Amino acid sequence: MHRRIIVPSALAASLLLAIPASAADYAPGAPGIGDSYYPASGNGGYDVSHYDLRLRYEPSTDLLEGTATILATTTQNLSRFNLDLGLRVSEVRVDGRLARFAATGAHELEVTPAVPLPKNKRITVVVRYAGKPSEFKVDGWSAWHRTPDGGVAAQEPDAAAWWFPSNDHPRDKATFDVSVSVPDGTQAISNGVLRSQSSLLGRTRFHWRSDKPQATYLATLAVGKFDITTDTTANGLPVLNAYSKDLGGNAGAARASVERSSEVAEWLEGIFGPYPFNALGGYVPNVTSGYALETQTRPFYSPRQFANGANVSVVVHELAHQWYGDSVSVHDWKDIWINEGFARYSQWLWSEKEGEGTAQELADYVYALRKAEDPFWTVKPGDPGPDNQFHIAVYDRGAMALQELRNEIGDEDFFAILKGWPQRFADGDAGVADFVRYAEQVSGEPLAELFDTWLYQPSKPATGPAAAAFTRAATAEPVRPKSWEKIAATNTVHEHRDH
Repeated sequence: MHRRIIVPSALAASLLLAIPASAADYAPGAPGIGDSYYPASGNGGYDVSHYDLRLRYEPSTDLLEGTATILATTTQNLSRFNLDLGLRVSEVRVDGRLARFAATGAHELEVTPAVPLPKNKRITVVVRYAGKPSEFKVDGWSAWHRTPDGGVAAQEPDAAAWWFPSNDHPRDKATFDVSVSVPDGTQAISNGVLRSQSSLLGRTRFHWRSDKPQATYLATLAVGKFDITTDTTANGLPVLNAYSKDLGGNAGAARASVERSSEVAEWLEGIFGPYPFNALGGYVPNVTSGYALETQTRPFYSPRQFANGANVSVVVHELAHQWYGDSVSVHDWKDIWINEGFARYSQWLWSEKEGEGTAQELADYVYALRKAEDPFWTVKPGDPGPDNQFHIAVYDRGAMALQELRNEIGDEDFFAILKGWPQRFADGDAGVADFVRYAEQVSGEPLAELFDTWLYQPSKPATGPAAAAFTRAATAEPVRPKSWEKIAATNTVHEHRDH
């Protein structure tokens, strides 16, 4: 017989672990995750690992019914917690027990479990809900696009609350299973890989899976009648593109652009490293909006992006986001330059590859295009403020900052940074300050002044190697690169929520 001897210190520790926390030790999770621009976005007190969404959608009425099963882990002793959802809820269960719930604020669902939840506990939350997404608005704004044959969820900085309950902020990324039942003859498009498709009693169910962490605003749903093309990339990734059957005159140009996604992704791998996900594609629904969005693995494109013919540049922009914005997401929405500056610069590099204007020529042109007194220069890409989060300066001045960095440290270190960053922070989030530190680490050079000048000063820069080149270009009539028209068309990519 073996006898376990517990020394006094170990005994004390075991007794402490055995003592349950008192009611006073439990507190509500915060109704926001702490974002500096959007205080109500996301929630505190837990971390989601997986969303399982089982949905039924009626295109004729816009009625969406759903059961969401959310797997999460508590990060504090929780007496209650919030989810972000704008549709009507009929039932909530936490770990199998019925929970009390109440709608608070514009899109807050406040959940009080039957028993308090200790820190570090794995929990399962089931939410049953229904509603018409097109009827839900926040300050008159909607992330849901009603189409002639269905509906689409695709917006930024938030879209999840229109179709599923979530912790709606890029800091809390999770994997997804999305299963959608629609009438036969209608398709449901979402992120990742189509795992199954089955028909029963006049309805078809589509099951999509995203197996890499995904921000909630990057989750998309499109229901309608689509022409679908499938393929595989040279290294075996499944490719699925979808086009609404009623795109009219834009249909050919849309296909001539989006069907080149595999080619573009292969080229981007040479700049940013291995493609970070297990599926590729894009979709073009018949919506009236004019923007595109980097929904993970399957970007959303408005038909208007192709109104003037093929526009591969916008495909480059959205696919570049798969590395910069999707695999590595913003830590805070003020860090939006990490997304948009790099996606814009990728368009400049594509122009250089196609012989339609080098990145330096494009930087020269943009610099000369804007006089010193232009309000463009007062927007700080490194912290533009919520009203200017998607201002053109974040894109164009943000890309100029990268050209300045390239000129300062040379191509070898510059492209090592572009390729190393997505690997360093893969599947996570990071901010501008993280990028500055990383660039200094790789290059071995002090770069704080350069980034301060180009990202944070509310005036037109006039110093530095790149600025000197820009200034020389500004002394003459600017020469417009051939690619400028397509790149400029991407200026309308983001018609996002105005907070």
